[in-house]
Amino acid sequence: MLDGSYEAPPSRHYQEVEVRNLLGALGSIDSQVQDGQYPKLTVDLIRDYNDQVLNGLEEQLNDGTVPGQLRDHSVVVGGYRGAPAEDCEYLLDRLCEWLEGPDFKNEDPSIDFSLMLVRAMMAHLYLAWIHPFGDGNGRTARLVEFLILARSGKVPLPAAHLLSNHYNLTRDQYYRELGRASKTNSIVEFVSYATEGFVDGIRDEIEVVRLQQLQVAWVNFVSEVMSRYPTGKASDRQREVVLAMLPQQWFTQDQIKLITPNVASSYAKGSSKMVARDLNRLTEAGLIRKRRGLEPTYQACVDRMAAFMAPIAATAE
Repeated sequence: MLDGSYEAPPSRHYQEVEVRNLLGALGSIDSQVQDGQYPKLTVDLIRDYNDQVLNGLEEQLNDGTVPGQLRDHSVVVGGYRGAPAEDCEYLLDRLCEWLEGPDFKNEDPSIDFSLMLVRAMMAHLYLAWIHPFGDGNGRTARLVEFLILARSGKVPLPAAHLLSNHYNLTRDQYYRELGRASKTNSIVEFVSYATEGFVDGIRDEIEVVRLQQLQVAWVNFVSEVMSRYPTGKASDRQREVVLAMLPQQWFTQDQIKLITPNVASSYAKGSSKMVARDLNRLTEAGLIRKRRGLEPTYQACVDRMAAFMAPIAATAE
């Protein structure tokens, strides 16, 4: 959807509309933050977010639901009854006042960061409790949560998605935690659950960044090593072979012959010894290693790049 190459079939068109609505809303928040605009939470802003997520979905909405308008009827969600319809606007106004107030600010940077996270979680939890709209409450809560994280200046935009992603990955537990919080009137378990997911998400993103750094270092290293050999079609082919070999995976000679369409075409036109010569040169250059056996296999030496990566402290016990 992002690159314009996908269009849902008619039976799932409404799902495409839902996703496009969220992409538009998230992109708008992204642009605002990058332009130095930091919208404050208001009832009108929350209404606008709900209007954005439900736009064009009128046929799929619950009876009586109007995008962007507070509900005028009672709702029950998972055994929990939402706030009385006549109280929704007052409760939303008080919620915005509380979330934008001094309770979530502290001069100590570490405490201030923690309060920012809790503020995002409370926005989500209390919107779920109030359930002010006839539909789209969860998506609206996620947008509010994303805004709080994105505008804080303490969380990179890719990490501002982590709480919502955690709820999606652990959907069953998410609903259990919402139900438990509503029954006990306690936020502790929900905050603990959300924080654990945020931390896990940060660790996963750090690992992705490290792998990307590793890949960049590997490409540069391969280019440097191959520059010591005569240039030409053989050298270009050998570079393509080693860069196409996935890290930590062993390849047979037959698999290497077909590793990319270009390589396969070159080997199909060459002699039977071409593959062996290429593998011998790459082994000699220290770019691949050979594992002997009934059928020898080869592995790219990407692990050599670990020496150039910044160390990571071991997890404290």
